[in-house]
Amino acid sequence: MSMDIKPIRVDADHKAALGEIERLWSSEPGTPESDRLEVLSILVEAYERKHFPVDPPDLISVILFRLEQMGLNRKALQPIIGSRRGVSEILAGKRLLSLSMVRRLSEQLQIPVEMLMRSNVKPQRRSQKIV
Repeated sequence: MSMDIKPIRVDADHKAALGEIERLWSSEPGTPESDRLEVLSILVEAYERKHFPVDPPDLISVILFRLEQMGLNRKALQPIIGSRRGVSEILAGKRLLSLSMVRRLSEQLQIPVEMLMRSNVKPQRRSQKIV
């Protein structure tokens, strides 16, 4: 079997590559078919990353999802954030986490610091021109 594989440029190429991947899915490792599967998978992943980007989750969703996973409610955030009002402000998007809050959330809820820092960004205000 030859490896005549071409770039995935349009939806039809993508659909055809997915069909071929499905056909090759159970191929034995080390065979030409499994090599073809691997190359097609890389091409599909690159195409999907470019055409169907997935935004990282926002800070509030990350925290609430982790609380749910752990069977906790928002009240569990009070010792981490410092106050009920602080929890409300953060969950409402009115306040950013401090570095110490990020550390405590990471330690106590096992949320990666990188995820908390990447998501902990206040929306930029547009400057208004005075005419």
